[in-house]
Amino acid sequence: MSLEITCTRNEADKKQISRCKETIENSSGSLEAISKILSLAGSEVRLKILFLLNIENELCPCDIADILEMSVPAVSQHIRKMKDAGIITSRREGQTLYYSLVKSEDNVLNGIFNSISTRKKTA
Repeated sequence: MSLEITCTRNEADKKQISRCKETIENSSGSLEAISKILSLAGSEVRLKILFLLNIENELCPCDIADILEMSVPAVSQHIRKMKDAGIITSRREGQTLYYSLVKSEDNVLNGIFNSISTRKKTA
């Protein structure tokens, strides 16, 4: 069974169409950036990593691997994708790399992070 979409308007609102096209054109850079972030955050593992970095400010791959019960190489693959996209950044301290969210990108993710409910255990 296929879904057929039809349009029954009598006349196009040319001003509205023009205004909307202009809005999309003027927003194309932001839409592209947000789309990239949401695409990467669409992986549950990457979303967990981003969420942890938001909470803790920075973590090393070993810590993330321990928390998520994954191998360090698997975590590193996810980190590489997010670092290549410019969502996270790193700093080196001796032999250890620490990762954190790029501050200019976290405002896109804050709405998502705020919607994640956490249950705290009470003593």
